[in-house]
Amino acid sequence: MQNLILASSSRYRKSLLERLQLSFKCVSPDLDERAQKNESAEHQAVRLAEAKAQTVAAEFPEATVIGSDQVAELCFVDSADKSPRVLGKPGNHQRAVAQLSAQSGQTVKFYTAVTVLYQGQCNSALDITEVNFRDLSSAEIEGYLKADTPYDCAGSFKAESLGISLFESVKSDDPSALIGLPLIKLSKLLRDLNSSAR
Repeated sequence: MQNLILASSSRYRKSLLERLQLSFKCVSPDLDERAQKNESAEHQAVRLAEAKAQTVAAEFPEATVIGSDQVAELCFVDSADKSPRVLGKPGNHQRAVAQLSAQSGQTVKFYTAVTVLYQGQCNSALDITEVNFRDLSSAEIEGYLKADTPYDCAGSFKAESLGISLFESVKSDDPSALIGLPLIKLSKLLRDLNSSAR
């Protein structure tokens, strides 16, 4: 596939796409990624994946553009009076401690959307990965954060690294989705695009 662009500045997504051994370049979309009023985590992920692809495609109309977004949602499994809340990238140690403390013994759903846009044809897919966290002590959280420094990761962990040790279980159809780009779904979207272009 020629003239392929990943609409992202994420080193994690770049590294994942390199696994498919495709020639591509990265172009960072410049857009507001905040949630809209009363927007679900699932809708936000799909909307932003499409918006990223469309923003870059406007600059490169002949390219095939890949957009992706991930939204993490903390679901409190032991409390009916706590509604789910979206988790962003912590940005610093203090916020990462707060995120992991809140996630301890709880479930986090990761909605990872991917969009492939080519000459106005837009196709999207969504992966939902469910992560069940172990009960984490303060010492475990501190030790983990010092080892992995996941301050640029939603949920404050790196599943591809030591972060996997924080989990009780993971339910997913695509293990790459948790890192930020669902390669199984993306591969299908690219195959479908190739088939329709013939």
